[in-house]
Amino acid sequence: MDIANVSVFEALMIVCFGAAWPFSIVKSHMSRSTAGKSVVFLVVVFVGYVSGCVHKCLYDLDPVIWLYALNAIMVFVDICLYARNRCYELQLAAA
Repeated sequence: MDIANVSVFEALMIVCFGAAWPFSIVKSHMSRSTAGKSVVFLVVVFVGYVSGCVHKCLYDLDPVIWLYALNAIMVFVDICLYARNRCYELQLAAA
């Protein structure tokens, strides 16, 4: 792992993409609603971040892998909140 070979532009891209996830997580947690969310989109983005981690592990290991991993974790949390919120919505509908 050579810190001199880190792509500043790749890191900036991942930071910019990841900047929105904390807000999305808080909104999902507080609203307890799936309105405006697409679980398919979340899964596709999650797979993308995991693929980025795999690429970094296999071909280009550098510290940017931690940004991919952090983003993947945040998307996974949002997927879990989507599932929780969907359960709440189904319970409310059944009541």
